Amino acid sequence: MVKEAAIPPAGQSFSGKDAKPGAPSGNLVVKCPKCREILLVREWEKNLKVCSRCNFHFKLSAYERIDLLVDPGSFVETDQDMVSVDPLKFVSRTKDDVQVYAKKLDDERQKVGLNEAVVSGYATVETLPLALAVMDFRFIGGSMGSVVGEKITRAIELGIEKSMAVLICSASGGARMQEGLYSLMQMAKASAALAKLGEAKLPFFSLLTDPTTGGVTASFAMLGDVTIAEPGALICFAGPRVIEQNMHIKLPEGAVTSEFVLQHGMIDAIVHRRDLRQTLARLLRLYTPAAVHQTEPLITTAVKVELDSAD
Repeated sequence: MVKEAAIPPAGQSFSGKDAKPGAPSGNLVVKCPKCREILLVREWEKNLKVCSRCNFHFKLSAYERIDLLVDPGSFVETDQDMVSVDPLKFVSRTKDDVQVYAKKLDDERQKVGLNEAVVSGYATVETLPLALAVMDFRFIGGSMGSVVGEKITRAIELGIEKSMAVLICSASGGARMQEGLYSLMQMAKASAALAKLGEAKLPFFSLLTDPTTGGVTASFAMLGDVTIAEPGALICFAGPRVIEQNMHIKLPEGAVTSEFVLQHGMIDAIVHRRDLRQTLARLLRLYTPAAVHQTEPLITTAVKVELDSAD
């Protein structure tokens, strides 16, 4: 269930493009949660938010991920104004609190600076065209509701329409429980769209980042023609705490990491963050050789229209 977003009040923006949520605002240092090393923010950002001591990959926002992967200035966002509604009138009650889903959505938009947990659009990578959808874990844990599923599906359909490869960067806790069956339906919808992409002989690249779990793992995240992951990412269906609580066993260390799933043949490669754009460009050249010779822009420019009129 989706609708168009209301126009933000004057002086207020929901674009999120200029937000740098990964950086500790006003701080000069950041502590690595894995090795406890104290890192200078300036050096940490220069190293793409990767710990220089233990190689821990910090989470990136959707726009930071896009800046990392695509050619500068090439990204064009689509469906930015889509927002979720509350079809079930969901209310979460705990011993000390009552939380209304509709209000939680409004609070998340204000706090995160995004309308939803995914940013979609198209861009180029070393001049090669690409449709993409990038999830943002900050928005309700990157959970997949109706809008997330719809935007991902539309990004896939854009790839089919424009004969472009599709990239989805996953960072999610799974389906959004507040939307019930509506959120679960997004798994089938996105998977069906990917089947049509395959019928069109167009490649789908899946990038798994920390964390990729639940219904996202059980649907489009693991359907890539090439599936790659960042080092140390949590990748699983049920998280380790859920398994331990239900099975009453403690998982071995590293049992739900990208290294573990690579060892068991579930993904194709683990790629360091600094090598992602180069790897993606190489994949585009291998899987879409016709794109190397493509010279027509994705959107006809006014200059081209004028030239055609002159002829």
